[in-house]
Amino acid sequence: MAEYWDVYDVHRQKQEGLLERGKALPEGAYHLVVHGCVFNSQGEMLIQQRQPFKQGWSNLWDITVGGSALAGETSQMAMSREMAEEIGFHYDFKNKRPHMTIQFEGGFDDIYLLIQDVALDSLQLQPEEVQAVGYASEAEILHMIEEGIFIPYYPSFIQMLFAMAKTTHLGMISKLEEK
Repeated sequence: MAEYWDVYDVHRQKQEGLLERGKALPEGAYHLVVHGCVFNSQGEMLIQQRQPFKQGWSNLWDITVGGSALAGETSQMAMSREMAEEIGFHYDFKNKRPHMTIQFEGGFDDIYLLIQDVALDSLQLQPEEVQAVGYASEAEILHMIEEGIFIPYYPSFIQMLFAMAKTTHLGMISKLEEK
């Protein structure tokens, strides 16, 4: 069954028409992607290992979940769906804003961070996409990237995710009081 995405302009305004997954984006058109990172109370990130037969980054480890928003979905709806589909973790992102949005050539990538202790044995992995899950520290993930067994994110991106997870209640300010 074909998967369809909403099309957005450079200002993230939804446009007429849909785009079928795998088709080239028309010039000036963008689509929405979401990524979610779950951190436990020890500051470790829940990571997943992609299936060896999954197209793109086969067999590599990745941040908790990610994927494209389907036609008609908000960012929050897509994040809730991806979390449930890929690892069987149900969380309602309806009233959550992404912690950041990264712009890339083909669209907008909303990044959500969640601090919650999730037992690995409580997760139901999507066999078409995920072969394993685990928790890893920032140093462990950076080492896995160096070893070539984790998707080759920029180290500064991984470091930023961990720094943001420690300060999700503060935003970009290191202290709440004004000087």
